[in-house]
Amino acid sequence: MKIKSRITFLASTSIVLLAGCAALPSAMDLDQITANAVKASFRDEGIVKVSVLDTDETSRLCSAADVRGQPLDEATAKRIEAMNFKSIRWPADGKFLGDWKQGEKLAQSGRGLTWTDDAATPNGANCYNCHQIDAKEISFGTIGPSLYNYGKLRGVTDPNSPDSKAIVEYTWGKVWNSKASNACSNMPRAGHMGILTEAQVKHVVALLLDPKSPVNQ
Repeated sequence: MKIKSRITFLASTSIVLLAGCAALPSAMDLDQITANAVKASFRDEGIVKVSVLDTDETSRLCSAADVRGQPLDEATAKRIEAMNFKSIRWPADGKFLGDWKQGEKLAQSGRGLTWTDDAATPNGANCYNCHQIDAKEISFGTIGPSLYNYGKLRGVTDPNSPDSKAIVEYTWGKVWNSKASNACSNMPRAGHMGILTEAQVKHVVALLLDPKSPVNQ
């Protein structure tokens, strides 16, 4: 009798467990539940809004690939790059280069985008955190490649010449939306995400390509 009771108990427990498993949320549901919980823990404060937690398809797919520890398949990567390339906003006046001196200040600054910052304070480009910019630097990030001699190595002696058009446009696109050329690049989408204004992107591009810039000395 005891054996029969135990069998009945185990069978009932198995049914409950199976029913519970069937009701478990999917991975997508869990991601949404987590996202909602995180957003509920934050509030708008100063210039920082809760909307910064919103993600687009590019961010979601790249994050999922990172969690899996595997790169995106080639077809998906190409689709993301094409989608981000379409989002690039080219300079309204057709001029790609600004003032490299202003670009240097931006590249060496990590200020901005925190709740204590004033909206009128220019954001930094934070380039130094991942790249070497100037030969005189003794401390710089190495997540990204060195930018020293960026324009010089690419043969840009006159950024306004037709021969330089391709590299000038590529550089603009890379700063504006890095994922247009590398689907899951770690580089921020500076223009696309509103980190830098169009004028500031011009200054950073000038820093990289102007022959007079310390980058190209």
